[in-house]
Amino acid sequence: MREKFITGQIYHILNRGVDKRKIFLDDGDYLRFIHDLFEFNNTEPVNNLTYYFRKIQYKDSASPYIITQERKERVKRKLLVEILAFCLLPNHYHLLLQPLLDGGVVKFITKLNMGYAKYFNEKYERNGVLFQGRYKSILVNKESHFIHLPYYIHLNALDLKFPGWRNKEIENYKAAMRFLENYRWSSFPDYIGIKNFPSITQREFLLKLFGESEQYKKDTLEWLKEMDLEEIKAVALE
Repeated sequence: MREKFITGQIYHILNRGVDKRKIFLDDGDYLRFIHDLFEFNNTEPVNNLTYYFRKIQYKDSASPYIITQERKERVKRKLLVEILAFCLLPNHYHLLLQPLLDGGVVKFITKLNMGYAKYFNEKYERNGVLFQGRYKSILVNKESHFIHLPYYIHLNALDLKFPGWRNKEIENYKAAMRFLENYRWSSFPDYIGIKNFPSITQREFLLKLFGESEQYKKDTLEWLKEMDLEEIKAVALE
C-alpha cells in the first residue's frame, strides 16, 4: 500500500540502485544529486540552469563547492518538503523529510529520482531504470525513534571506511569523527558548523531539539559509542 504522507510529519526515505548497483560513480554524480536536492524541492517548474556549482574554498568548509544563483530575478522557491538530513552513499541515499504540503514528498521524490536517472543514463549512455523499484519510506512517529534517527543517517557514511561501526568495532573514534566531518555528501558537516551545502537542508528544527552545532557533534560521538541499533530497527529501512 502506498504511504500516505501527512503534512508536518517526519519521514525516513531510502532508495537504492537497481540490483544494488552504484548510482554515484564520481564526484560529478554526487554534485548533480546535491544540485537536484535543491532544485527539485520547489512547487514551481524546474530550471536547471538557474543554479550551478561554483568552486570556492571556505576556511571552515568541508567542500570546495557551493550552490550559486545565476540570475537575481529568480523567484524565491516554495518548498515541497523540508530536508532535515541526508546522506549519500555509492549505491543508495537516505533522506529525512518533513512535507510542507499535501503530496509534497511524492512530488519531490518523483522529480528527484526521474531527473537524476535521466542525467545518469545520458552521461553513461545506458537505458532502463536506475533505482530499485519504489523508494522505501516510513513515518517516524515515536520520540524514541526520532531522537536516534538523525545520528544513524549521518553515521551511515562510516560504512565506507569503518564498516564494523554497527557492531561497535571502531578502535579510533577520533578518526571516525574526522571522516564524518570531511565527508562531503552528507548534511553532517553543516550540522556541526562546517559550511558544506548549507542551502540544501532546513536545520533549525533539529538543532533546536538536539542543541547547537558543538552539542550535536558531541552527542553524535556519544551515540556512536553507546548506540543500540535495536532502538531504531523499525525505522532504519536497511
